[in-house]
Amino acid sequence: MNELPRLTSLAHGGGCGCKLAPSVLRELLADQPVTHVFPQLLVGTETADDAAVWQVDDNTCVIATTDFFMPMVDDPRDFGRIAATNAISDIYAMGGRPIMALAILGMPIDKLAPAQIREILAGGREICAEAGIPVAGGHSIDAPEPIYGLAVIGLCHPSELRRNADARPGDALILTKGIGVGIYSAAIKKGALDDQGIAEMVASATTLNRIGSDLAKRPEVHAITDVTGFGILGHGLEIARGAGLRLHLDLAALPLLDRAAELAKAGHFTGASTRNWAAYGAEVSLPPDLPDWQRALLTDPQTSGGLLVSCAADAAPDLLASIRAAGFPLAAIIGRAEAGTPGITVA
Repeated sequence: MNELPRLTSLAHGGGCGCKLAPSVLRELLADQPVTHVFPQLLVGTETADDAAVWQVDDNTCVIATTDFFMPMVDDPRDFGRIAATNAISDIYAMGGRPIMALAILGMPIDKLAPAQIREILAGGREICAEAGIPVAGGHSIDAPEPIYGLAVIGLCHPSELRRNADARPGDALILTKGIGVGIYSAAIKKGALDDQGIAEMVASATTLNRIGSDLAKRPEVHAITDVTGFGILGHGLEIARGAGLRLHLDLAALPLLDRAAELAKAGHFTGASTRNWAAYGAEVSLPPDLPDWQRALLTDPQTSGGLLVSCAADAAPDLLASIRAAGFPLAAIIGRAEAGTPGITVA
């Protein structure tokens, strides 16, 4: 009997590490038509935000997003669960609540068994059920590499919409999940991560960021984004550029998955980490003589990573306690936003 192939062996990349480099994406979007001619489109492509937002009336905004990628784990159900959690996160990052999803599926049907593909779909439905939404349809194609994700629709009140560009000077910055998913996935590809490490990574990547909907109800929370393929530096830069501020990150305060530092020191970087730094390193000030492995953590592409929250500094301790109590034990205050040249300083 033929042995079923490893999912990761069928993909040239995995998870949010598949994203185009930030510099490439900015070049591709540079000549896109302006969207401010549609006054009801509150969020489009202008601020590199997590989802599009259309205001229907005084009480309702519709949030729309799509996210899909190739596998970064070999278990089909876990792949489906991670991809679904990651896609739904964009709704939470805007302060909304999801209401339904559509599946996006591309599979090499000559290489994968139908049972494997069914498990991927089942994993996605499992997470959608946890979020309280249906998979209401979708689209599928025969593709050379396995691809799965969701288009997700959500709702929010206009007052609860949170853009990544609305951070304010003096804000504290909170990160809700540990960094290191990309490094763990690189180790998986090389067979260098044990079952315990895989379980830790999957547990983090399948934790829904539903805390974003609760945080958006707090007026002291000014901006939210989720940290995915561009790493903490890349998504931090989106906040900095959008708000016209400089972010100051405390390297020692950054939460990490248990083995992230160990694996980074051993050279388990992703190609996306290198591309990320090449794309935006000129806008970042790092400590002198920072080891490459620590820089790799800062640029590490997160798949279904945590929320980066910009909030009033005096409210940060209480918000942090609420986030940890909601199931995010690694959440930490990692820095602050200040007036200055847009960019990031790491110290």
